[in-house]
Amino acid sequence: MIPVHDIFTISNQKQFEKIALKIFRFQHENNKVYREFCEFLNVEKGTVKSIEQIPFLPIQFFKSHDVVSSTESIQQTFTSSGTTGMITSKHLVTDVSLYEESYRKAFSEFYGNIEDYAILALLPSYLEREGSSLIYMVNDLIERSNNPNSGFYLHNYNELTTKLTELDASGQNVLLIGVTYALLDLVEKQKFQLNNTIIMETGGMKGKRKEMIREELHQILCDGFGVNSIHSEYGMTELLSQAYSLGNGIFECPNWMSIMIRDTEDALTYVDMGKTGGINIIDLANINSCSFIATQDLGKKYPNNSFEVLGRFDNSDIRGCNLMVL
Repeated sequence: MIPVHDIFTISNQKQFEKIALKIFRFQHENNKVYREFCEFLNVEKGTVKSIEQIPFLPIQFFKSHDVVSSTESIQQTFTSSGTTGMITSKHLVTDVSLYEESYRKAFSEFYGNIEDYAILALLPSYLEREGSSLIYMVNDLIERSNNPNSGFYLHNYNELTTKLTELDASGQNVLLIGVTYALLDLVEKQKFQLNNTIIMETGGMKGKRKEMIREELHQILCDGFGVNSIHSEYGMTELLSQAYSLGNGIFECPNWMSIMIRDTEDALTYVDMGKTGGINIIDLANINSCSFIATQDLGKKYPNNSFEVLGRFDNSDIRGCNLMVL
């Protein structure tokens, strides 16, 4: 078994690849769904010597199978959002402390000490259902901020407007994290001029509005909040880690997460840096489910393990990922 400490103390690509290969072998042995998928591709455990040779499980398997690599009991089941009648994904988590360590450490790396912020959350579509991993994370960040002004908002936009304006004017560092359509609703009701607030959108219109390209969306939000840039979070039910964009639409991963861009015509080959393809994600925090996931998102990879999300494959169902449809 791979010590958890090894996952969250990775500092270079060589370490990452070494642990990724260990986790591949562990999951091949202990995850029946993943092993059968590898066997279907005629990939034997002993023949995989590099991360490029590791099979990536299509994300749809989280809708139809129990993707688990541990015999421990399930502590938490995270589910994706979806419209009525839609089959949703479920992520069976046997050790929720892995998720907590992943998002806490990543937040610290990207944003510093959580106690420096008041966390305001505008996540109505997530709050109104059970099983959201995003709500679990944000609720914990709110509690760890130790700020009496931190909290969730549903449809009480007037109360949020007052709180946001007062906190920003007082010099308090504020992080407003919101689902995209709700942030747009807010700036249509009230224009702001914020100086001490980070606006972070988590993506998704949830069927409430038409999808927009990122540049148009972020310009509207920048104008509405009176800020120079909009931050973004890229995460999904099937992952225990998140990537962050600090305002330019380019996401960066924590050291235990990486992406690879597969050819849209041949899922077993990869395209060059800067070329568009399907996003494959390695999330080593997913040690007890599957760390190698082929998403339905399109993107490009850039140097330093950064990447851009461009949209989705055609005929993919829209659900709780951060994406801007072209």
